[in-house]
Amino acid sequence: MSTRPVCVLVGAPGSGKTTVGRALAGALGVEFRDTDADIEQLAGKPIPEIFVDEGEDHFRTLERAAVAAGLASHAGVLALGGGAILAEENRAALIGHTVVHLSVELPDAVKRVGLGSGRPLLALNPRATLKHLMEQRRPLYAEVATATVLTDGRAPEEIAGEIAALLKP
Repeated sequence: MSTRPVCVLVGAPGSGKTTVGRALAGALGVEFRDTDADIEQLAGKPIPEIFVDEGEDHFRTLERAAVAAGLASHAGVLALGGGAILAEENRAALIGHTVVHLSVELPDAVKRVGLGSGRPLLALNPRATLKHLMEQRRPLYAEVATATVLTDGRAPEEIAGEIAALLKP
């Protein structure tokens, strides 16, 4: 059995990586894994607490390890945290994988994430910060993606169906 993900999901906060990822894994009959959940389990605390207690650099170190572990050992659908693509090491590790960028525009992202709840990078001026993060990261998502799927105004099941169709040989 393969130990490579059938699909890796990347995208901005609010793009639907976890929700769509679960629906996609269900449709494909495989396991779903989220590197943010892996980090929380490893650290024994929620991501916002990691940011407060140890800082973003420590979080990004844990994130690089979680991405490497997920890519090496998970045979299902793998969702990466929104900022995972900032690390060149993670972008390089994604080469050769099927990577789907879930694209979302600011209004839908804001509706989905709320303004900052449990998202440390959105704590101050969340709308402006989210807009900046999306603009900064969009070229990096495009760089690693083998496909881009638009999520605005769409149900998670519809998006998962489009990705499942893309994955068929």
